[in-house]
Amino acid sequence: MKHLATVLLGTGALLAGGLVTAPSASAATSCLGSSCNGVNPANTTCANDARTVAEGSGPVTAMELRYSPSCRAAWGRFRISAPSGSKIVIKNSQGKQYTTNGSGHFYSVMVNDKDVKAWACGTWKVQGSYDTDCTSSY
Repeated sequence: MKHLATVLLGTGALLAGGLVTAPSASAATSCLGSSCNGVNPANTTCANDARTVAEGSGPVTAMELRYSPSCRAAWGRFRISAPSGSKIVIKNSQGKQYTTNGSGHFYSVMVNDKDVKAWACGTWKVQGSYDTDCTSSY
């Protein structure tokens, strides 16, 4: 019993002193490839290493295609402040497609981008008509 108390007290001192730490939440990927389909990137570690790999090509460059190398997943993001009722469609060459509605600088759920191509399209309403901007594939 005395040995157990000594071990527990020693471990507590190491934790308090910062010498032993719990594994970081960002140390592990929370999804990979197809297991990321339909998942919100904010609920994963995928945003930690995400980068913009494609931009829209419309008259208003509104869309970005974001990609996470560690998760092998992609999602769309509005670069402009989209009005209420706007949507992002993210899809891949395997036929997976998800639509996310929102406003402001919002983003879509993710789609698998492991060994396939993905792209995003945003649609928003301006003065009674709809504008659309799509990224190239990545």
